[in-house]
Amino acid sequence: MSDTPYQGLSPETMLDALDSAGFRTDGRLMPLNSYENRVYEAGIEDDAPVVAKFYRPDRWTDAAILEEHAFIGELCEAGLPCVAPVPRDGVSLFEYAGFRYAVFPRQAGRPPNVEDREVLRVLGHALGRMHAVGATMPFVHRRRLTVGEFARDSADFLLASGLIEPELTGAYRAVTSQLIERVAPVLETARTHIRIHGDCHLGNLLWRYDAPNFVDFDDTMTGPPVQDLWMLLSGDRDDRSRQLADLVEAYDVFHVFDPQETRLIEPLRALRMIHHAAWIGRRWQDPAFPVAFPDFGGTRYWSEHILTLKEQLAVLDEPPLIL
Repeated sequence: MSDTPYQGLSPETMLDALDSAGFRTDGRLMPLNSYENRVYEAGIEDDAPVVAKFYRPDRWTDAAILEEHAFIGELCEAGLPCVAPVPRDGVSLFEYAGFRYAVFPRQAGRPPNVEDREVLRVLGHALGRMHAVGATMPFVHRRRLTVGEFARDSADFLLASGLIEPELTGAYRAVTSQLIERVAPVLETARTHIRIHGDCHLGNLLWRYDAPNFVDFDDTMTGPPVQDLWMLLSGDRDDRSRQLADLVEAYDVFHVFDPQETRLIEPLRALRMIHHAAWIGRRWQDPAFPVAFPDFGGTRYWSEHILTLKEQLAVLDEPPLIL
């Protein structure tokens, strides 16, 4: 993968790409908040603006992207509010000048207020419906949420990258090894793996007309259903238990939640911590990343990251949330 994968993706190239797919642009382009891909709002002649998502080169195969689009389509057909790609003549994945892209309607909204119990119930209904669809068939080309990819490979990359300060390498190796040793057997007990959103945090939910609209299925994958629930929880242990109970009560109306999955929450959080640091490290030569993550790297960053991982290791000793 190129260190500068978007070299050559100029504003003119993006506008020409949209025009080539039949979206008649008016010359307006506004960058939106995205690091992994390049996402722009584009003005359209005599019509509402659209959002163009230029996929990171070499990250996904065409088959994997089309499987993402197909899953979104299934969810929309089931009546679930999702922001789906706009097709042209049945085609949703376009290519221009070596860049693959999709076009989406512009969608306004705000993050849901998860302190409101009714909002949590609505979210629970929506996630239950999503997973009911997700359970009907498997992904073939999308990745699976595994300890190997999200933790072992991530830690190995960082240890070999030279990004960690030499005096902290041993501490990082020790704490990640302990975390992986602890979480691997727990995650192996997961009884259900289905198609999930994969990155279901509040930033990927737009609240409109008293309902959530799911956006950004770029990380949709096969994994345990609770992966789409735990990132919506916040506050202390009592708060998170209550929030999860409200979510699950509504979720169960459409798809039965396995209460044993609560024991996966903290192991999944540990995977995300390890993977997130490696994700930034893998992308560090992309000019967008040093700008977006100015605190990454250096003694202070790695000392704090190692401390956070040690704290997470201690959290694994606590009992799981109770529904």
